[in-house]
Amino acid sequence: VQLQAFGGGLVQAGGSLRLSCVASGSAFRINNMGWYRQAPGKQRELVATVTSSGSTRYADSVKDRFTISRDGAKNTVYLQMNNLKPEDTAVYYCNANLLRLTDGINYMYWGQGTQVTVSS
Repeated sequence: VQLQAFGGGLVQAGGSLRLSCVASGSAFRINNMGWYRQAPGKQRELVATVTSSGSTRYADSVKDRFTISRDGAKNTVYLQMNNLKPEDTAVYYCNANLLRLTDGINYMYWGQGTQVTVSS
């Protein structure tokens, strides 16, 4: 199973970006998916998560600006980021908790990260 993230880039403050992350492979079922970020010199932090039933959770710093969603048929999670601020600059990583059907065990997977840079 692989997670591949798309959509990072450079944007001015107040602008928008949309990140996508696709899970590919075989014989798995996705439980939760989410986005984390890591700024230079800081620890990786949770941005937003979405469960298989659609329940969402957000970091306080991104509430009302970011929206997480998922398309179960496409094994894809999205992060719509609006009103971006310079402090949102970080490498964004997608994350998925998957049930591997071959052994019935849950595994945590990470994507490769995509850079988001917000200029002031």
